[in-house]
Amino acid sequence: MKRPLFVRLACLLVLATVRLTAADMLDLDRTAPVPADQPIPVGDFFRPPLMAEPKINLGGTHIAALVGGGSDQVLGMVYDMKTQKADLIGGYTNLDASDLNWLSDQRVIYSLSTRGQGGIGIVATNIEQTKRSYPISQFENEILVAIPHHDRVHPLIWSRYDGMQGGKQLGVAIVDTEITSGKIISPTVNGSSTDSEATKQNNELHVTKRFPRPGDDWATGYHVDQLGQLDFAVTMAKGISKLHHLNGDTWQDCPVDLDQIEIIGPGSRNGELAVVGPRNTGKPRPLQLMDGTSGRLGDVLIEDQEYDFNGYLYRDPGSNAIVGAVYDRAGPKAVWFHPGYAKLQELLNGFFPGVIAQIIGNNARGDLLLVSTYSDRQPPIYQWVDLANKKVGLIKNSAPWIDPQRMQPMSMLKYKTRDGHRLDAYVTLPAGATKQNPPPLVVLLQKQALDRDSWGYNNEVQFLASRGYAVLQPNHRGSPGSRWMFPESADWDYVKMSEDVIDATKALVSSGLIDGRRIAIMGTFFGGYLALQSATTEPELYRCAAAINGLFDWEQTVDDAKFNRYIDPAYDRWIRKLGDPEKDQARYEAISPLRRINRLHLPIFTAVGHEDAQTIVAQTRNLVSQLEKNNIPHEAITLGGVGSSLTYVKNRVEVYTHLEAFLAKNLMAK
Repeated sequence: MKRPLFVRLACLLVLATVRLTAADMLDLDRTAPVPADQPIPVGDFFRPPLMAEPKINLGGTHIAALVGGGSDQVLGMVYDMKTQKADLIGGYTNLDASDLNWLSDQRVIYSLSTRGQGGIGIVATNIEQTKRSYPISQFENEILVAIPHHDRVHPLIWSRYDGMQGGKQLGVAIVDTEITSGKIISPTVNGSSTDSEATKQNNELHVTKRFPRPGDDWATGYHVDQLGQLDFAVTMAKGISKLHHLNGDTWQDCPVDLDQIEIIGPGSRNGELAVVGPRNTGKPRPLQLMDGTSGRLGDVLIEDQEYDFNGYLYRDPGSNAIVGAVYDRAGPKAVWFHPGYAKLQELLNGFFPGVIAQIIGNNARGDLLLVSTYSDRQPPIYQWVDLANKKVGLIKNSAPWIDPQRMQPMSMLKYKTRDGHRLDAYVTLPAGATKQNPPPLVVLLQKQALDRDSWGYNNEVQFLASRGYAVLQPNHRGSPGSRWMFPESADWDYVKMSEDVIDATKALVSSGLIDGRRIAIMGTFFGGYLALQSATTEPELYRCAAAINGLFDWEQTVDDAKFNRYIDPAYDRWIRKLGDPEKDQARYEAISPLRRINRLHLPIFTAVGHEDAQTIVAQTRNLVSQLEKNNIPHEAITLGGVGSSLTYVKNRVEVYTHLEAFLAKNLMAK
């Protein structure tokens, strides 16, 4: 039915107003919330945080963290506990810091990268001279594996591949961070060095030992023991992951099926790992110890009656012993094995009522804690707790421009899948929503197939709720915590994942909390794919759909990955798990919405950056072409910027500004 003229004019006015004011919404200088009588700007939900990933040194004298350097740039920072003053680290133009860690009480190590062009290298800084960083390793796509507990100035660094030698993997090396010679070599536009010989000499200067590679297969990860010494490697060949144990200077194969075992971290002695054990039908998978050399399972650390363990270990910084673990149930849960830490948690719960108070670090003595407090309405606030002097101090509110009183609470919905399982979904209702005045709904899907949506503050959720929409975040099969209910093949069953999303949507509709005639479905990356997969599966359920940086044709995705199969194991993994497109055309037809575009009639929103991964760009363009060919209403935007478009705050604001207008136009009451 054609809308009345005044409705069409109103929609055009909304679009024009949004586009005119989008630039005004990006105010990175303001740190206070906007007045309560003003709408919250789009940019406030998608600005980079002022602080992230703080870490305290063993002496408890300083805290290091990543901080917003204005606009998109990420810098390092060191905060002096005595003076309560902060100094920025580095400050290199157009370079971002990441993976910031303490080597000693006076020295930090961190990675530098150019946005969208890859890594520059790993550097170190003494906190007395924070503006003078010196390179440790450069242009080898490095990852910090571990900092040994008893020899912290000799960390382990994994050079995933050497861009100077045609992508050859170099493996793990012990490097000496006490050497301060060498210089940062400026990258060219394509991210490579203009002086490869100087780079090579500088890298080798710091290497004190390089471990052999674990055979000819492509390494996908390394693990250390409880003291931070290299212990295990994981490789992949023909889509199968293998575990290897380091015995002296020789790698030995381990009889462990990594399709069934998930490694969480080191155990309590050499050769031991903390793992999530194999699926046992009808029973959640526990966190337990395993002898990695034999595959023999040992003591159970956490055995939940409803959820697989899906979290991380907490180790005491003084002894490096496992003292607790944090994982997701309906909400976050901390389990402490050490009674002292359990008492600290009780103390924190009293200090910070009404929010989650999470220990994220402490000094070696255990009398100074680094704490993150957050809720479903409050982004993280980082604070220190001085137990000796019974004091609490603010380090930084990560998003002070967010007023928790204007955010909306998140609740959990248990929904039933069509094959009889009960899975978690999270529901956030906008202000003023009632059964007598049910709001329109946006189904928001997770970014990766094997991610889990969790209780807590979510910027997309709160943005949508602030615009008057209810938000549903369904966890589907494959989501951590509930995999015990399904066979391993379910982690790759995209058809049934889509059916789970549809079942969750219908469960919320039947509750009467939302207007079942006004439902949108959206997502980014895998969520963008799953949004269109669900829309083509049951198009009558949704009024419109949005896919940001999505993939829509899995045969094309697998074919594109084939060209990189010798430096990226994704191709063989997909062939093994999804099947060979040449032999299983029916399956690829069923999981590829681009092949079933004729089932769509609802409006579609797409967004992609012209410098995003070429597979994503090509498939988005193909989708838009097919939408045009089939006369399906759509809105498509292409974003600028080098590398992944969504790393730029201005692009995020542009996407969600357009998306706001798209939803307003298509979810209005008829």
